[in-house]
Amino acid sequence: MSYSMSDLLQLVVSEGASDLHIRVGVPPVIRVHGTLHRVDGPLLRPEDTEELMRSITSEDHIQHTREQGGADFGFAFGELARFRVSVFKERGNFGIVLRQIPSKLLTLEEIGMPRATIMNLLYKPRGLILVTGPTGSGKTTTLASMINIINEERDDAHIITVEDPIEYYHRHKKALVTQREVHIDVPSFAEALRRALRQDPDVVLVGELRDLETMEAAVTAAETGHLVFGTLHTTGAAKTIDRLVNAFPINQQETIRIQLSTVLQAVISQLLLPRIDKPGRIAVYEIMVNTPSVAALIRDNKTFRIQSDIQTGGKWGMVTLDALLMEKYQAGIISREEAATKSQDPTTMSQKLAEWEAAQAEAAAAEAKRSH
Repeated sequence: MSYSMSDLLQLVVSEGASDLHIRVGVPPVIRVHGTLHRVDGPLLRPEDTEELMRSITSEDHIQHTREQGGADFGFAFGELARFRVSVFKERGNFGIVLRQIPSKLLTLEEIGMPRATIMNLLYKPRGLILVTGPTGSGKTTTLASMINIINEERDDAHIITVEDPIEYYHRHKKALVTQREVHIDVPSFAEALRRALRQDPDVVLVGELRDLETMEAAVTAAETGHLVFGTLHTTGAAKTIDRLVNAFPINQQETIRIQLSTVLQAVISQLLLPRIDKPGRIAVYEIMVNTPSVAALIRDNKTFRIQSDIQTGGKWGMVTLDALLMEKYQAGIISREEAATKSQDPTTMSQKLAEWEAAQAEAAAAEAKRSH
């Protein structure tokens, strides 16, 4: 076989790729700054993908893939990098996707988050903080950075993380950190959360609020005096709250709205977009902080009005996704197309873009006239 997993992972690290795809019928493929690139070399055969898979996968995970169709686990490539690995069957053959986990925890400044707003949240004694966005939007990186700040700065915190799989390893710093991996240390997120409450936690990170049981356990943990972080695959505060409420049976929805109105501290929604000023991607985000006015809207089932509270909530550290998209476009960091297509309100955004561009053209024409 012409490929070794070690050489492929070395390539991923040296190219700064986020993912490596291994499939029958194509050469290995890497994703760099959001774009897929095929590695030079022959097409992979079924025996090649199986051999590459076996070089990094335990017998237990191979057995699980044969029985359940797939397995996920973390993998350390020496001291160079860690990967989140997904092994699966497709058309009877093995396929693999490896996502590189950055070894360096980023600061809030490097991510582009407003430090004052985030720091205020990280010192809350209790409540629920949700970091949301589509797959690959950097939620895990943002959460890991937040947990790292608590770890470095708070000597009153026992942090428990529940992940599937563990991506960033946190050493004990000022805080004490317990990291539990679903399917290895504990059978499920919900079970881990229930047990966590008996382990003297102050801060709990739930990798994913993926089912009703886990959501209930996270809200209960936040209600009983813990600071809980969780993720959902939603964009925007209103959609996130609706998604949580709608996961519950109709006869429980009013209760969960009341609970959320009191325990929710903030919703941070983020996207990772390609830059046009230099290679790489940039995070854009929306931040909703739970004020008495927002809490009333959640309680009264008027989440559609939350957006206007975010627009006027600058003094509480709130920011809308569309305002940030506009700012990054005007600064020449992202393309017009990204600003238009990723906005929460495309009609208003298109109007604002057109107005700004008309003003720019007018200013340029006036400048040209003056110089003549």
